[in-house]
Amino acid sequence: MTTVVALPRIIQGGMGVAVSNWKLARAVSLVGQLGVISGTVLDTVLVRRLQDGDIGGDMRRGIRRFPVDGVADEVLKRYFLPEGRRPDQPYKLIPMYKQRVSVARQQLTMLANFVEVYLAKEGHSGPVGINLLTKVQMPNMASLYGAMLAGVDYVLMGAGIPREFPGVLDALAEHRSATIRFDVDGLAAGESEVLSFEPLEHGVTDRTPLTRPRFLPIISASSLATTLARKANGRVDGFIVEGPTAGG
Repeated sequence: MTTVVALPRIIQGGMGVAVSNWKLARAVSLVGQLGVISGTVLDTVLVRRLQDGDIGGDMRRGIRRFPVDGVADEVLKRYFLPEGRRPDQPYKLIPMYKQRVSVARQQLTMLANFVEVYLAKEGHSGPVGINLLTKVQMPNMASLYGAMLAGVDYVLMGAGIPREFPGVLDALAEHRSATIRFDVDGLAAGESEVLSFEPLEHGVTDRTPLTRPRFLPIISASSLATTLARKANGRVDGFIVEGPTAGG
């Protein structure tokens, strides 16, 4: 018997850096439509909110629900300023991403995405999605795993051809390692580089399979839809079609 899933009539755009934040996504989701958070540099957004004093305590509330021991305490110790920054005090920066980063750096990315999704979903059952840029390759798998630990319902991806990410979602839902091709200029013919993510490195004690979110690539041409439908390495659940007024 085929299960028919009611799809949202409204998909709120996942725009910019903290423009489509958890509050906007939550408001849309509460009325039964698809609220979407922007996943762009959420790790930087989180640590800056903490350094600004986390007014209202929302970040700390979400951080305390993160299911990896020790990460919450370490991040709060390093970045939280109870009184906020002085007017002339610069933000403490986080390390730039590179092809291989430390477990702690990945966990900060996981935590930030977890917190944003957790807060958007807190206290209701409406759908919440996350929007990621395919071309911003290095943090994407850690971002997805963190969002999935918080129960994200949809993943939206544009700015490239995300045909490897259905398989990534399948793997992460089962806490298995995931790998994607890493685009590097100047490689010799036949050479390739990859990005890898290993969930078991992060100490998640509950290995119950996660809900695999529905995957909606963002496209602007029928040829891209055909490519993804035929060549993606896992299930594609639909497409979001952008016209010339979409911007970006």
